[in-house]
Amino acid sequence: MASSRQPLVAVTLGDPAGIGPEIVVKALGEADLYEVSRPLVIGDRGVLERAARAVGRKPSLNVVTRPGDGRFEPGTIDLLDLANVDLASLQWGQVQAQAGRAAFDYMRTAIDLALRGEIDAIATAPINKEALQQGGVPFLDHTAMLAKLTNSPDVLTMFVVGRLVIFFMARHMSLRQACDEVTADNVCTTLVKANAAMARFGQPAARFGVAALNPHAGEHGIFGDEEIAEIGPGVERARAAGVDAIGPVPGDAVFHQCLQGRFDAVLSLHHDQGHIAAKTYDFERTISITTGMPFVRASVDHGTAFDIAGKGIASAVGMAESIRVAARYSALLAEHGRKPVSSS
Repeated sequence: MASSRQPLVAVTLGDPAGIGPEIVVKALGEADLYEVSRPLVIGDRGVLERAARAVGRKPSLNVVTRPGDGRFEPGTIDLLDLANVDLASLQWGQVQAQAGRAAFDYMRTAIDLALRGEIDAIATAPINKEALQQGGVPFLDHTAMLAKLTNSPDVLTMFVVGRLVIFFMARHMSLRQACDEVTADNVCTTLVKANAAMARFGQPAARFGVAALNPHAGEHGIFGDEEIAEIGPGVERARAAGVDAIGPVPGDAVFHQCLQGRFDAVLSLHHDQGHIAAKTYDFERTISITTGMPFVRASVDHGTAFDIAGKGIASAVGMAESIRVAARYSALLAEHGRKPVSSS
């Protein structure tokens, strides 16, 4: 049984028509999770039971009304049941308005609990952006929800996979738009935020490698001048603000150098630059953390996989890892970020 001193991690089911419920059930079958955390599922009982049947599991469900009432022991899934899905009309692997609304309800509930101090961290299963839109949800993704609902304007996405830590300057936009975001101001501002995040997790003197945009870091302007005109000056401004940053470093080298220990973290300039590096290194254990909030949110970095939803074959490696990472970084935040871990 988990100790009350371990972080209480809310595990949201994600889109109920996707693989989220299945991988949550599978992940919570790993007994070692209860040695490092107190996981509490936020979702719908019918959805969870259907997922358990799909993966061939028969866990005991303990439905609670308060997070602290969970048993937190292997073989039992503690559930805060929102009862917000019409199971008769929910179709596996389909974009559906009710699924988008349900996924948002799970997340909103988890955020409210975290802000009230009833849970310590959130680990999220994947949501579907199209389903959110069909359901009238006014947010594009988890990060937008978290920024608005926690009143946190300085959130960043941070990837953790083994020794590799990656922050992102631009994410969910076209590559053309992302290139336009490469300005000295944005580079500097993102580095300062990333530096603050690392300090809150116990690394106040983190070393950053800043990825270049162009091949060979522009080759002194031959392949583009963003490195000279924007990235380099942005790095210098950040250094003047106290950030230990080096760059621009060629994008085909900087992630390897981080793995080798030259850097503690890398600033990726756009979505795929960092995603490709992390997922090539270890696809299933690439975990996304949202920083700059009063609590930690960790997530798998894959989608709802509608094509295999309901078949019971989705891997839960990432979901289990996201719960471990949420617990670990919540404890770090409690120790270094002056946020107490609840014992409710």
